[in-house]
Amino acid sequence: MKFSIMIAPLTRHLPRPALAGVLMIVLLFVLRWLLPGTSSKANDKAVTSKPATTAKAALTVTTARPQLARLSQTLAANGDIAAWQEASIGSEANGLRLTEVLVNVGDVVTAGQTLARFSDETVQADLAQAKAALLEAQANLSEASSNAERARSLMNTGAISTQQINQLITAEQTARARVAATEANVNAHKLRLKFTQLLAPDSGVISARSPTVGAVVSNGTELFRMIRKGRLEWRAEVMASELSRIRAGTHVTLVAANGTRLNGKVRMIGPTVNPQNRAALVYVDLLPAASGEAAAKPGMFARGEFTLGSGNGVTLPQQSVVVRDGFSYVFQLKPDNRVAQVKVKTGRYLQDQVEITEGISLQDEIVVSGAGFLNDGDLVRVIRSDAKSRDDKRDNTLNSKLDNKRETKDAQ
Repeated sequence: MKFSIMIAPLTRHLPRPALAGVLMIVLLFVLRWLLPGTSSKANDKAVTSKPATTAKAALTVTTARPQLARLSQTLAANGDIAAWQEASIGSEANGLRLTEVLVNVGDVVTAGQTLARFSDETVQADLAQAKAALLEAQANLSEASSNAERARSLMNTGAISTQQINQLITAEQTARARVAATEANVNAHKLRLKFTQLLAPDSGVISARSPTVGAVVSNGTELFRMIRKGRLEWRAEVMASELSRIRAGTHVTLVAANGTRLNGKVRMIGPTVNPQNRAALVYVDLLPAASGEAAAKPGMFARGEFTLGSGNGVTLPQQSVVVRDGFSYVFQLKPDNRVAQVKVKTGRYLQDQVEITEGISLQDEIVVSGAGFLNDGDLVRVIRSDAKSRDDKRDNTLNSKLDNKRETKDAQ
């Protein structure tokens, strides 16, 4: 009505063709004004009538709570296995030919066992000559002693001069000294004859051998090397800052390069620290390997741990810890079934468990399986573990039994 009043004065003075054009423009304007409103209302109706959709879970996971466990406190170190003491066995016979070698590398020998033999013909001949010289010296001493005894008996009679008496007594003393020198020479040849057999100075294992049968060996030449008592030690490199935690007698477990597992005890801590790497050597006496395992060898590299005691620690399954960008993370489950990425610090390992030293508490619920595929804020679906399901089932069974008893009492 108002619209017709507004356009009435305009149409009085217009000719009919112009009037038709004006009416057409007005009609188009009205249609344009009406259609957007209709479309907006239809859209609003469509949005209002569209049902709400729920967010989907990114992954199905299992969870666990941190547990307290008794963990041993250890200190890891690396080092080489070496002989406790290595004896050098050399020849004391000079210029003799080696006729026989009785042991080889790896043989176990006892103290006093014969390792090699040298030719003794020359030594036997020299010994026989020395013995003959001794007999001659003893005969001369006997004669000189008789002459000196007669001179002493005639000393007061004046039958012989004092000078002659003194000469006879001096001859006796000279003969006695020659006997002593000859006896020493015989003993030297006997000792040289003894050296024609090379004996082990101690029990142990032969670790090196160099002699060849037929060679003429000079005095002092090394022929064998031996690991005394067969004892081995582990020389662990420990940083100077950790030395205060180690004591003599501390138990050590290590694994050699060939996979052999060994046990030992700390014997001593080295008195000096290497200025290059700030590490000191800790000497560990090794016990023999268990039967069935390959023996460790000197020179092998080994990794070991010093057992420093035990204490309580918070642990989680190892698969719940995710390493990203060099840091360790776990995913904590929130009440709305979304997960939060939490940075943690790990410590010792116990079978499939890992110690968490910082970042979580015992009340937190942590994602175990599927943690490696999650991101911060993901929505997850939680599956109860079998143990928890059995506990819930047992509780439900017990509750139903109690309800049945109550109904039976009420009926009575």
